[in-house]
Amino acid sequence: MLRQTEIMQTLDMIDHQHLDIRTITMGISLRDCCNPDPKVTAQKIYDKITRCAEKLVPTGEAVERELGIPIVNKRISVTPISMVAESCETEDYAPFAVAMDRAAETCGVNLIGGFSALVHKGLTVGDRRLIQSIPEALCTTNNVCSSVNVATTRAGINMDAVRKMGKIVRQVAEMDAANQGKACMKLVVFANAVEDNPFMAGAFHGVGEPECEINVGVSGPGVVYHALQSVKGQPFDVVAETIKKTAFRITRMGQLVAQEAANRLGVPYGIVDLSLAPTPAKGDSVARILEEIGVDVCGTHGTTAALAMLNDAVKKGGVMASNHVGGLSGAFIPVSEDEGMIAAAKSGVLTLDKLEAMTCVCSVGLDMIAVPGYTSAETIAAIIADEAAIGMVNNKTTAVRIIPAIGLDVGDELEFGGLFGSAPIMPVHNESADRFVARGGRIPAPLHSLKN
Repeated sequence: MLRQTEIMQTLDMIDHQHLDIRTITMGISLRDCCNPDPKVTAQKIYDKITRCAEKLVPTGEAVERELGIPIVNKRISVTPISMVAESCETEDYAPFAVAMDRAAETCGVNLIGGFSALVHKGLTVGDRRLIQSIPEALCTTNNVCSSVNVATTRAGINMDAVRKMGKIVRQVAEMDAANQGKACMKLVVFANAVEDNPFMAGAFHGVGEPECEINVGVSGPGVVYHALQSVKGQPFDVVAETIKKTAFRITRMGQLVAQEAANRLGVPYGIVDLSLAPTPAKGDSVARILEEIGVDVCGTHGTTAALAMLNDAVKKGGVMASNHVGGLSGAFIPVSEDEGMIAAAKSGVLTLDKLEAMTCVCSVGLDMIAVPGYTSAETIAAIIADEAAIGMVNNKTTAVRIIPAIGLDVGDELEFGGLFGSAPIMPVHNESADRFVARGGRIPAPLHSLKN
């Protein structure tokens, strides 16, 4: 039973500290949609998604009204399309993305993920076709998100796939040149991708998941920032304990929403992803939390240590609050979506190299980073390889979501709008990565991956 003080605390977090449910994501298996005829497969994809998710948005809105908890996004993730479409007699997988997009529009969700492939150890025919179709798929749809997993701790890094994805990111940007390459924000390249992630652009419904389920992503940087106001100047032990207690309260709220939505929709409740996912709104920033902990500007010396403590405390608090914490769970550092990160990048204190170091200790990786429009495919591939290496060696999920901003250079700014915010164009190293990327093959898995 909730006490009155707890209810009032939660209401204050919602009203004044930017607490919200960032997303309710319905995962849907499309494994029964396979057919040799691509038109039949596309229709089955549309039919299955619209049938399963027909009541997702109205149910989310009803839960939002009745509990008084904002639910910002309602989304869908599906089985990686490279698997679903592999039996189809076609080279072009873009029509399947169009079917996903139509289904998302019919259901009223804002994004749908799963135009995806898992190629950490090699590429099948379906994987090759899907990857080749990514540019057209992302540039001809509004709501479809794509992800490709190129590395795992157990398999190593597929450098052939990394090189290919560098070219694909570049192709997406060039095809979407009229919009300065913004379509790239719907594409993410993973190491150690997870099957139950509710956050876009990397969400897909893994083969180990049930027929249909509800996963919820919770956010609350503003709540953590506000909580730290009461422990100014106190030791790190006190800071960590304060973050843990705050994360516990946030996760409890997320579990309540997840269970209520799942019960009403008649599908299993999967996981709560407790991620401090920021927005461009003032007071809803991970960077400002790090600065409250004590670093003068996010990106200066001490930032990585502060972020490591924050990420660990968030996970500990979340795990105590729910039996089913999953997804990515931790602290996100997407540059364009965090007003503190934007300010730090503009000042020159927060650099791409420092962001890479920070990804060693937090969730995901180099996220929503805009680079000069002339950045080569080889440089993009090398950035992906570096981030994949961090994920592989540290046995954690890392990713790269990078936008070559066509027509823009360092000092310019790329406007996305809404939750995606704006990104200052960050410099990359000018030295060539051509010889490194051209080697191809696989970087072997680390020794500590052999745990059997």
